[in-house]
Amino acid sequence: MNKLFSKILVAGAAVALTAAAAQATTTTNTFQAKITIQNDCEITSPTDLDFGTHGLLNANIDQTSTFVVKCTENTSYDIGLNEGTTSGGTTTTRKMTDGNGNTVDYQMFSDSGRTTNWGDTVGTDTVAATGTGADQTYTVYGRVPPQNTPPAGNYTDTVTITVTY
Repeated sequence: MNKLFSKILVAGAAVALTAAAAQATTTTNTFQAKITIQNDCEITSPTDLDFGTHGLLNANIDQTSTFVVKCTENTSYDIGLNEGTTSGGTTTTRKMTDGNGNTVDYQMFSDSGRTTNWGDTVGTDTVAATGTGADQTYTVYGRVPPQNTPPAGNYTDTVTITVTY
């Protein structure tokens, strides 16, 4: 019986050692996922302000253009439209040119009634808004007022949109 007891004792010890070896130990630690969001804005999808084809400029010709501004949520910003690239234009009376010195006057407004000039002086004639983090669409209300009609041709101007934030 001593031999049998010895074998049982050795077998029991082997099982105990095997069970101890099968128990794994662990350790843990942590790290953070981080990002810093800064105020930012972008301008996308501007459409041309196309007044179409006309003969005499003896009545208002109204058209619209749109563009999209997306700014970080809660970012205050102002949208300005400059005077364009045609010489002699101002933010109240812009000019399209045919490239030969002939011009057509036009105006841009921030309201559908075409009473609020849209210029580029922050706090004076720009459009103020606050970012939502999503696209915000803006409409430019354009007008070619009655004026002496210049020679036939294609007249253009390039206006720059500026978002100040």
